[in-house]
Amino acid sequence: MSTAQPLDVQPTPLALLLLGREADPKSERGVECPGDLPSPSDPDLVARARAAKEQLGDRVFVLGHHYQRDEVIEFADVTGDSFKLARDAAARPEAEYIVFCGVHFMAESADILTSPAQQVVLPDLAAGCSMADMATAEQVAECWDVLTEAGVADVTVPVSYMNSSADIKAFTGRHGGTICTSSNAGRALEWAFQEGEKVLFLPDQHLGRNTAVREMGMTLEDCVVYNPHKPGGGLTPQQLRDARMILWRGHCSVHGRFSLESVREIRERIPGVNVLVHPECKHEVVSAADQVGSTEYIIKALEAAPPGSKWAIGTELNLVRRLANRFAAESEGGKEIVFLDRTVCFCSTMNRIDLPHLVWALESLAQGTMVNRIEVDAETEKYAKLALERMLALP
Repeated sequence: MSTAQPLDVQPTPLALLLLGREADPKSERGVECPGDLPSPSDPDLVARARAAKEQLGDRVFVLGHHYQRDEVIEFADVTGDSFKLARDAAARPEAEYIVFCGVHFMAESADILTSPAQQVVLPDLAAGCSMADMATAEQVAECWDVLTEAGVADVTVPVSYMNSSADIKAFTGRHGGTICTSSNAGRALEWAFQEGEKVLFLPDQHLGRNTAVREMGMTLEDCVVYNPHKPGGGLTPQQLRDARMILWRGHCSVHGRFSLESVREIRERIPGVNVLVHPECKHEVVSAADQVGSTEYIIKALEAAPPGSKWAIGTELNLVRRLANRFAAESEGGKEIVFLDRTVCFCSTMNRIDLPHLVWALESLAQGTMVNRIEVDAETEKYAKLALERMLALP
């Protein structure tokens, strides 16, 4: 009988990346994998974070996206959505280090908008964005070739969501387009249709469709979906010529989970509830909701809501839970705020930024060691910034 030999099994680079132990050389240029992190059970983590932040003083500016864990938000100097935070960073030129508690494309945007003297740090390089990853530079270049062959590229203006990589923002800038956020997507489309006859909307099909139909008065028939995994995007040249909105086949893994059944179930369970959802949700969900708006819109709507009102919110769970705790504690009749779906749905990549990673980043900087710097190359930055500046110039 032969003796079985031990298998020489090594973790793949992808497995290491998912574990946060390696960097993706295609998107994380010039950075190494993290060193040893503090134990998440270390009872001194909060004290260590405070001490490192105090030691750095005004040299560090910590940004916290709304979807971050409470334990991280506690140490943020400002909170907000991705674009607000990038602008806040640019408004603090005295800060040598920008520690961005968010995901990779947000840190890229901060690097683009801040001065060369400022260095942007992402506490965990594995904090990516599945939506942003659904459109690569190579795929979008191939799409533009398809539009050119169909004879429509010259009349098509790219509009890219803020939730996109620096490469996609640069493509947008090179081809005369603009960036948008979920709060100004309508204004961006109005501008784009003054510049051309069609829009290529990247990378979130739902925000593009919802904005076109709800705000621009288009029909669903005006929209087609370009699938980068099919020849010609799965569309005929005639479909491209007939369409006004060419939507990239991308979506948010969090907001895409909400369904029409979620809305129906919550209305049955909580009579009189107001359903408020983010425009990254599917069109049928947005159509069934009472209100639709960006993250900042959701927060302001709840602030203005009457005491005792009931709300079901369709967006990331960390934010919903934080808002529920905040408004339930109001002295004059708290507001009841629940998650739209029964299924727990955090943004898994946002949640990679935890207290151990934040402590490690801050302590490393306090010791004079630069870690996990996010740096966009000069050529990409030039055109990405051009697209961002077009957005800033929108009325």
